[in-house]
Amino acid sequence: MTKEHVVLSGIDSARVRGLLFDVDGTLSNTDDQMVDRFSRILEPVSWLFRDHSPRRFARWVIMAIETPTNIIYRLADRFGIDRPLLNFYNRLSRKRRAQKAKHDRFWIIPGIREMLESFKGRYPMAVVSARDAETTTFFLEHFGLLSYFDAVVTAHICEHTKPFPDPVIYAADQLGLKPEECLMIGDTIMDVYAGKSAGAQTVAVLCGFGTQRELSRAGANLILAKTPDLEEILAG
Repeated sequence: MTKEHVVLSGIDSARVRGLLFDVDGTLSNTDDQMVDRFSRILEPVSWLFRDHSPRRFARWVIMAIETPTNIIYRLADRFGIDRPLLNFYNRLSRKRRAQKAKHDRFWIIPGIREMLESFKGRYPMAVVSARDAETTTFFLEHFGLLSYFDAVVTAHICEHTKPFPDPVIYAADQLGLKPEECLMIGDTIMDVYAGKSAGAQTVAVLCGFGTQRELSRAGANLILAKTPDLEEILAG
Protein backbone atom coordinates (compact mmCIF):
# COMPACT_ATOMS: atom_id res chain seq x y z
CA MET A 1 0.00 0.00 0.00
CA THR A 2 1.49 3.31 -1.06
CA LYS A 3 1.72 6.44 1.06
CA GLU A 4 -1.02 7.94 -1.12
CA HIS A 5 -3.50 5.47 0.34
CA VAL A 6 -5.34 6.69 3.44
CA VAL A 7 -6.65 3.88 5.62
CA LEU A 8 -9.50 4.89 7.88
CA SER A 9 -11.41 1.94 9.31
CA GLY A 10 -10.05 -0.10 6.41
CA ILE A 11 -11.93 -2.63 4.31
CA ASP A 12 -12.43 -6.32 4.97
CA SER A 13 -11.52 -7.73 1.56
CA ALA A 14 -12.77 -11.19 2.61
CA ARG A 15 -16.31 -9.76 2.67
CA VAL A 16 -16.07 -8.24 -0.80
CA ARG A 17 -17.90 -10.30 -3.39
CA GLY A 18 -19.02 -7.55 -5.77
CA LEU A 19 -17.87 -4.11 -6.92
CA LEU A 20 -20.04 -1.05 -7.52
CA PHE A 21 -18.52 1.88 -9.42
CA ASP A 22 -19.59 5.49 -9.75
CA VAL A 23 -18.85 7.05 -13.16
CA ASP A 24 -17.96 10.77 -12.93
CA GLY A 25 -14.59 11.21 -11.26
CA THR A 26 -14.27 7.46 -10.73
CA LEU A 27 -14.23 5.89 -14.19
CA SER A 28 -14.57 9.09 -16.23
CA ASN A 29 -12.01 11.87 -15.81
CA THR A 30 -14.82 14.40 -15.53
CA ASP A 31 -13.18 16.96 -13.26
CA ASP A 32 -10.08 17.40 -15.45
CA GLN A 33 -12.32 17.64 -18.51
CA MET A 34 -14.43 20.37 -16.88
CA VAL A 35 -11.31 22.24 -15.75
CA ASP A 36 -9.92 22.07 -19.28
CA ARG A 37 -13.13 23.44 -20.78
CA PHE A 38 -13.42 26.23 -18.22
CA SER A 39 -9.75 27.15 -18.70
CA ARG A 40 -10.34 27.58 -22.41
CA ILE A 41 -13.30 29.87 -21.73
CA LEU A 42 -11.05 32.01 -19.51
CA GLU A 43 -8.20 32.19 -22.01
CA PRO A 44 -9.16 35.68 -23.32
CA VAL A 45 -8.55 37.09 -19.80
CA SER A 46 -5.57 34.87 -18.96
CA TRP A 47 -3.52 38.00 -18.23
CA LEU A 48 -5.48 38.29 -14.97
CA PHE A 49 -3.91 35.11 -13.59
CA ARG A 50 -0.50 34.18 -12.25
CA ASP A 51 1.75 32.87 -15.01
CA HIS A 52 -1.03 33.86 -17.41
CA SER A 53 -2.68 30.51 -16.80
CA PRO A 54 -6.31 30.30 -15.61
CA ARG A 55 -6.10 26.55 -14.97
CA ARG A 56 -5.50 26.76 -11.20
CA PHE A 57 -8.43 29.15 -10.78
CA ALA A 58 -10.60 26.99 -13.02
CA ARG A 59 -9.91 23.91 -10.88
CA TRP A 60 -10.68 25.84 -7.69
CA VAL A 61 -14.06 26.91 -9.10
CA ILE A 62 -14.99 23.43 -10.34
CA MET A 63 -14.08 21.82 -7.01
CA ALA A 64 -15.83 24.57 -5.02
CA ILE A 65 -19.18 24.09 -6.72
CA GLU A 66 -19.24 20.31 -6.27
CA THR A 67 -20.64 20.21 -2.72
CA PRO A 68 -23.39 22.84 -3.25
CA THR A 69 -24.40 21.05 -6.45
CA ASN A 70 -24.70 17.76 -4.57
CA ILE A 71 -26.84 19.42 -1.88
CA ILE A 72 -29.16 20.93 -4.49
CA TYR A 73 -29.49 17.60 -6.30
CA ARG A 74 -30.19 15.80 -3.03
CA LEU A 75 -32.96 18.26 -2.17
CA ALA A 76 -34.41 17.99 -5.66
CA ASP A 77 -34.44 14.22 -5.32
CA ARG A 78 -36.07 14.43 -1.89
CA PHE A 79 -38.91 16.64 -3.16
CA GLY A 80 -39.39 14.72 -6.39
CA ILE A 81 -38.32 17.44 -8.82
CA ASP A 82 -35.04 15.90 -9.95
CA ARG A 83 -36.59 14.33 -13.06
CA PRO A 84 -38.05 17.61 -14.44
CA LEU A 85 -34.75 19.38 -13.69
CA LEU A 86 -32.73 16.69 -15.44
CA ASN A 87 -35.09 16.64 -18.43
CA PHE A 88 -34.83 20.43 -18.70
CA TYR A 89 -31.02 20.25 -18.55
CA ASN A 90 -30.95 17.50 -21.16
CA ARG A 91 -33.09 19.56 -23.55
CA LEU A 92 -30.80 22.56 -23.16
CA SER A 93 -27.62 20.58 -23.63
CA ARG A 94 -28.69 18.07 -26.29
CA LYS A 95 -28.01 20.45 -29.17
CA ARG A 96 -24.62 21.42 -27.75
CA ARG A 97 -23.68 17.77 -27.19
CA ALA A 98 -24.69 16.88 -30.74
CA GLN A 99 -22.44 19.60 -32.11
CA LYS A 100 -19.41 18.51 -30.09
CA ALA A 101 -17.06 15.86 -31.36
CA LYS A 102 -18.01 12.61 -29.61
CA HIS A 103 -14.45 11.90 -28.54
CA ASP A 104 -14.44 15.15 -26.55
CA ARG A 105 -17.60 14.40 -24.59
CA PHE A 106 -15.85 12.13 -22.10
CA TRP A 107 -12.36 11.39 -20.88
CA ILE A 108 -11.40 8.15 -19.19
CA ILE A 109 -9.10 7.84 -16.19
CA PRO A 110 -5.88 6.08 -17.27
CA GLY A 111 -5.68 2.46 -16.15
CA ILE A 112 -9.43 1.90 -15.77
CA ARG A 113 -9.78 -0.68 -18.53
CA GLU A 114 -6.78 -2.63 -17.27
CA MET A 115 -8.17 -2.62 -13.73
CA LEU A 116 -11.59 -3.86 -14.88
CA GLU A 117 -9.93 -6.58 -16.95
CA SER A 118 -8.07 -7.78 -13.84
CA PHE A 119 -11.37 -8.00 -11.91
CA LYS A 120 -13.29 -9.73 -14.70
CA GLY A 121 -14.28 -13.22 -13.61
CA ARG A 122 -13.27 -12.52 -10.01
CA TYR A 123 -16.02 -10.11 -9.04
CA PRO A 124 -19.42 -9.31 -10.53
CA MET A 125 -19.46 -5.55 -11.17
CA ALA A 126 -22.09 -2.83 -11.54
CA VAL A 127 -22.20 0.86 -12.33
CA VAL A 128 -24.10 3.06 -9.87
CA SER A 129 -24.37 6.52 -11.37
CA ALA A 130 -26.45 9.65 -10.80
CA ARG A 131 -26.15 10.31 -14.53
CA ASP A 132 -28.96 9.56 -16.98
CA ALA A 133 -29.00 6.27 -18.86
CA GLU A 134 -28.13 7.82 -22.26
CA THR A 135 -24.84 9.47 -21.29
CA THR A 136 -23.83 6.64 -18.95
CA THR A 137 -24.29 4.04 -21.68
CA PHE A 138 -22.52 6.25 -24.23
CA PHE A 139 -19.46 6.56 -21.98
CA LEU A 140 -19.29 2.82 -21.29
CA GLU A 141 -19.74 1.86 -24.95
CA HIS A 142 -17.38 4.54 -26.27
CA PHE A 143 -14.49 3.23 -24.16
CA GLY A 144 -15.40 -0.46 -24.50
CA LEU A 145 -16.33 -0.91 -20.84
CA LEU A 146 -19.95 -2.04 -21.01
CA SER A 147 -19.12 -5.75 -21.22
CA TYR A 148 -17.35 -5.63 -17.84
CA PHE A 149 -20.55 -4.75 -15.97
CA ASP A 150 -23.37 -7.08 -15.03
CA ALA A 151 -25.70 -4.19 -14.17
CA VAL A 152 -25.90 -0.47 -14.92
CA VAL A 153 -27.94 1.56 -12.44
CA THR A 154 -28.60 5.16 -13.48
CA ALA A 155 -30.42 8.15 -12.03
CA HIS A 156 -34.06 7.17 -12.53
CA ILE A 157 -34.06 3.42 -12.06
CA CYS A 158 -34.80 3.75 -8.35
CA GLU A 159 -37.17 6.08 -6.52
CA HIS A 160 -34.20 7.94 -5.03
CA THR A 161 -30.64 8.23 -6.28
CA LYS A 162 -27.41 8.77 -4.33
CA PRO A 163 -26.85 9.69 -1.50
CA PHE A 164 -29.85 7.50 -0.65
CA PRO A 165 -29.14 3.77 -0.40
CA ASP A 166 -31.71 2.75 -3.04
CA PRO A 167 -29.39 2.42 -6.08
CA VAL A 168 -26.74 0.55 -4.09
CA ILE A 169 -29.30 -1.91 -2.74
CA TYR A 170 -30.76 -2.34 -6.23
CA ALA A 171 -27.34 -2.88 -7.84
CA ALA A 172 -26.37 -5.47 -5.22
CA ASP A 173 -29.63 -7.32 -5.87
CA GLN A 174 -28.94 -7.29 -9.61
CA LEU A 175 -25.59 -8.98 -8.87
CA GLY A 176 -27.30 -11.56 -6.66
CA LEU A 177 -25.56 -10.19 -3.57
CA LYS A 178 -26.40 -8.45 -0.31
CA PRO A 179 -25.25 -4.80 -0.02
CA GLU A 180 -22.85 -5.72 2.78
CA GLU A 181 -21.08 -8.06 0.35
CA CYS A 182 -20.37 -5.16 -2.00
CA LEU A 183 -17.76 -2.43 -2.21
CA MET A 184 -18.99 0.99 -3.33
CA ILE A 185 -16.27 2.97 -5.11
CA GLY A 186 -16.75 6.68 -5.79
CA ASP A 187 -15.20 10.12 -5.60
CA THR A 188 -17.77 12.14 -3.62
CA ILE A 189 -19.46 12.13 -0.24
CA MET A 190 -22.66 11.17 -2.10
CA ASP A 191 -21.09 7.83 -3.03
CA VAL A 192 -19.83 7.28 0.51
CA TYR A 193 -23.19 8.12 2.09
CA ALA A 194 -25.07 5.88 -0.35
CA GLY A 195 -22.75 2.94 0.26
CA LYS A 196 -22.67 3.30 4.03
CA SER A 197 -26.43 3.74 4.39
CA ALA A 198 -26.96 0.58 2.34
CA GLY A 199 -24.54 -1.39 4.50
CA ALA A 200 -21.74 -1.67 1.91
CA GLN A 201 -18.07 -0.97 2.51
CA THR A 202 -16.85 2.17 0.77
CA VAL A 203 -13.70 3.24 -1.06
CA ALA A 204 -13.28 6.91 -1.97
CA VAL A 205 -10.92 8.09 -4.69
CA LEU A 206 -9.17 11.47 -5.03
CA CYS A 207 -9.11 11.55 -8.84
CA GLY A 208 -12.52 13.19 -8.96
CA PHE A 209 -14.39 15.94 -7.15
CA GLY A 210 -14.04 14.99 -3.47
CA THR A 211 -11.30 16.12 -1.11
CA GLN A 212 -9.52 13.88 1.36
CA ARG A 213 -10.89 15.86 4.30
CA GLU A 214 -14.56 15.68 3.32
CA LEU A 215 -14.34 12.04 2.25
CA SER A 216 -12.73 11.14 5.57
CA ARG A 217 -15.44 12.99 7.47
CA ALA A 218 -18.11 11.21 5.44
CA GLY A 219 -16.79 7.90 6.76
CA ALA A 220 -15.12 6.22 3.80
CA ASN A 221 -13.42 2.99 4.83
CA LEU A 222 -10.45 3.67 2.57
CA ILE A 223 -9.26 6.57 0.41
CA LEU A 224 -7.14 5.98 -2.69
CA ALA A 225 -5.30 8.45 -4.91
CA LYS A 226 -6.96 7.04 -8.02
CA THR A 227 -9.43 4.32 -8.91
CA PRO A 228 -6.98 1.87 -10.54
CA ASP A 229 -5.15 1.64 -7.18
CA LEU A 230 -8.02 -0.61 -6.10
CA GLU A 231 -6.37 -3.41 -8.10
CA GLU A 232 -3.48 -3.41 -5.63
CA ILE A 233 -5.83 -3.43 -2.63
CA LEU A 234 -7.78 -6.46 -3.89
CA ALA A 235 -4.78 -8.24 -5.39
CA GLY A 236 -4.97 -10.97 -2.78
